[in-house]
Amino acid sequence: MAEIVLTQDNFQEEVLNSDKPVLVDFWAAWCGPCQMLAPAIAEIASEHDDIKVGKVNVDDEPELARDYGVESIPMVVLFKDGKVADTSICFVPKERLEEML
Repeated sequence: MAEIVLTQDNFQEEVLNSDKPVLVDFWAAWCGPCQMLAPAIAEIASEHDDIKVGKVNVDDEPELARDYGVESIPMVVLFKDGKVADTSICFVPKERLEEML
């Protein structure tokens, strides 16, 4: 499944009301560690049909970043049943992200 671009307009539907767990990557284009993490996020999206994977550009969606306490990026949050189930901050290997699932 492809990564979903998450915005204030679709976050409720795609993440909070999702019937599947959702892995959300809070990132920015200027962030080097975010760019390093991006391939792993894309691989997880393509390899796991049992979850959704979304991306929030913190520069475009500062309210969402603020709502979820994003102070450092990349920050990856796993949502289950509309609630935060796990969080990872900074660059981590793909294996760590898969452990969250």
